[in-house]
Amino acid sequence: MAKPLTDQDKRKQISVRGLAGVENVADLKTNFNRHLHFTLVKDRNVATKRDYYFALANTVRDHLVGRWIRTQQHYYEKDPKRVYYLSLEFYMGRTLQNTMVNLALENACDEATYQLGLDMEELQDIEEDAGLGNGGLGRLAACFLDSMASLGLAAYGYGIRYEFGIFNQKIVSGWQVEEADDWLRYGNPWEKARPEYMRPVHFYGRVEHTADGVKWVDTQVVLALPYDTPVPGYRNNIVNTMRLWSAKAPCDFNLKDFNVGGYIQAVLDRNLAENISRVLYPNDNFFEGKELRLKQEYFVVAATLQDIIRRFKASKFGSTEFVRLDLSTLPDKVAIQLNDTHPALAIPELMRLLVDIEKVPWEKAWDIVIRTCAYTNHTVLPEALERWPVDLFQNLLPRHLDIIYEINRRHLERISKLYPGDTDRICRMSLIEEGNVKKINMAHLCIVGSHAVNGVARIHSDIIKNTVFKDFYEVDPQKFQNKTNGITPRRWLVMCNPGLAEVIAEKIGEDYIRDLDELKKLLDFVNDDAFIRDVAKIKQENKMKFAAHLEAHYKVKINPSSMFDVQVKRIHEYKRQLLNCLHIITLYNRIKNEPNKQWTPRTIMIGGKAAPGYHTAKMIIKLITSIGDIVNNDPVVGDRLKVIFLENYRVTLAEKIIPAADLSEQISTAGTEASGTGNMKFMLNGALTIGTMDGANVEMAEEAGEENLFIFGMRVHDVEALDKKGYDAVSYYNRVPELKQAVDQIAGGFFSPSQPGLFKDLVNMLMHHDRFKVFADYEDYIRCQERVSALYKNPKEWTKMVIHNIAGCGKFSSDRTISEYAREIWGMEPSLEKIAAPDVPR
Repeated sequence: MAKPLTDQDKRKQISVRGLAGVENVADLKTNFNRHLHFTLVKDRNVATKRDYYFALANTVRDHLVGRWIRTQQHYYEKDPKRVYYLSLEFYMGRTLQNTMVNLALENACDEATYQLGLDMEELQDIEEDAGLGNGGLGRLAACFLDSMASLGLAAYGYGIRYEFGIFNQKIVSGWQVEEADDWLRYGNPWEKARPEYMRPVHFYGRVEHTADGVKWVDTQVVLALPYDTPVPGYRNNIVNTMRLWSAKAPCDFNLKDFNVGGYIQAVLDRNLAENISRVLYPNDNFFEGKELRLKQEYFVVAATLQDIIRRFKASKFGSTEFVRLDLSTLPDKVAIQLNDTHPALAIPELMRLLVDIEKVPWEKAWDIVIRTCAYTNHTVLPEALERWPVDLFQNLLPRHLDIIYEINRRHLERISKLYPGDTDRICRMSLIEEGNVKKINMAHLCIVGSHAVNGVARIHSDIIKNTVFKDFYEVDPQKFQNKTNGITPRRWLVMCNPGLAEVIAEKIGEDYIRDLDELKKLLDFVNDDAFIRDVAKIKQENKMKFAAHLEAHYKVKINPSSMFDVQVKRIHEYKRQLLNCLHIITLYNRIKNEPNKQWTPRTIMIGGKAAPGYHTAKMIIKLITSIGDIVNNDPVVGDRLKVIFLENYRVTLAEKIIPAADLSEQISTAGTEASGTGNMKFMLNGALTIGTMDGANVEMAEEAGEENLFIFGMRVHDVEALDKKGYDAVSYYNRVPELKQAVDQIAGGFFSPSQPGLFKDLVNMLMHHDRFKVFADYEDYIRCQERVSALYKNPKEWTKMVIHNIAGCGKFSSDRTISEYAREIWGMEPSLEKIAAPDVPR
């Protein structure tokens, strides 16, 4: 067994991240002490750990500010095309360590804090996660911001500054309990309020048609107050901006009531306006049609577009006197990327600004909108697609409803010319869905109003073209593209797995950090015994560290030489945590039947949040914890099988567990996971994948060689064939004895002895209405898991396969993804050029 790491070992691990200059260390200590002095309250002369964290954060931030200002000056002088990434979610995690990595400050900060008698890891642990996202979509946006800055693109992330992000998950008696995430409680050292750029956003009111054009009048105004967060590129001195809007009530909000004595109530009602940016909706892949959510979607879009047009008009070769008045060149200078349909209102809002405010004729305005906007689709699950009731629009955004109707009228006119008499097609392609409740299909609006539509993995983009949006593809095939997702290698390797980053750098140099394709060079070392040993040793050290973390937090004794088998992602039926449960129970039953056999020991960890209103997902969590209670306390099983539910899975926990995982579970039903990005993080950090041919798994198998992944289960065409034939879960249950036994144990209360009927709804769902066909893939999954266990007994062959996987990761860098967006959608050219540091004369 590997010996525990000493403090000195830990501190040695970060050399790949830039050498500490001695003078830098002295400066950092001086600045740290200065910040500490000024952040301490006068009547408190004892510093807390949090004071030390804020002093360190402000010291690091000082290194950002000069670069931030210089970057913006650079953009105003060069007047490049700018890209605006509009997203309702940015799942950023922590900022301190990421900033140190990108600015090459980590060694110097580590040395400085060490000399001051502090532990940098302890200080980093004080920072709250910025959890302004649910899962994949929000984390992708964060990786993209990192890549856009690292590739020198003039890019801005625009979203909402939620006061409360994704809830904190507590597990109480095996059940999920939600707690509000008060992440701003102690302040946020990384943001800067910019009240000078506050913008009004209008709601409600009515539409007037006047001689002077259309007017939207009698509206309620809410102010959007921007907060800017710096986004540093990797060691290129570029610092871009993420601007998040916070809702503020105007001073006169509801104060007309003052005259009739309602002053107190009028002031209290300010909360109604400010609720817009209060809380993130906690649904992933599920549409909830609430008025507050629609307000959030319009709020971010309306504020952002005013900002975009203001910046467009003012920017011309750095001249403040010159103002661009001709908006016809907007698409040459502005690209707007819609991260799913949540910011779809950018399309009618930009039309409103052009037609009503700027007096641009409709046809010309529409041409500008299409050439400016592009849309990324993130899911094909029908329950996730946004369809807003027309009545809600009529009340909240009456002018936008008019504009959408006019867009639809012209769109359907075009379709009926192309397909005369095909009324079915016209119904299918309309932006307005007729029914008991008339609804606006936001995906259709995005497709019609954009010049590019992309899926996020090749298989997903094909499904979009062949099924979900087939009609639109037939009309405008040139619009449809694929942009396979990626992850930033800075956070997801250099920062979270310094040991592995170092071992790779020793073999192939450091260039892979900016060009992940360099990892292909590792194929030369697949049979190099020393390299195999080094990679295995790093994994074992990561496992020891994570085992210690688990023992401290879960009071479970972990066998660090067991296989760490991990499934971490949102809890959802389509992600099939239930299939994993059936495997655990099967394994448990086999060990009980043959307790003397040489079993491959496993520690199975499942983590993730269930949307608070998603009953089935919450039952799945309870089932996992209940199985764990039985398995973990069975003396016959001992340390050969342990089951742990990881509480409150979030970015910061992902950074700890992913480097420690041996096996990554990516087991969604083929055709349901658009891409996945967790699968890429595990692959890059030396875990092997067991998975279906779904999402980016398909391309991972292609890059690393299918023989280096554990692929099982139905392909998309098998799922379609089974749908045609009719999926009969009961027939599998009757035919497969181990499956029957496992299901009977769940149904009969074996895992819930005090409440025997607790899981009857879950079993009923699996037997009679399982859209995701868990039983159909059970046998192949179990067989595949047997192959995993067999290979794990041969550590050298296992590690060779790991090296093949790491070497195949190049494609899955978000730098590659963003370069493709830039060249093929935004009409921009990425650059690895470094701009001058702030202390260098220009």
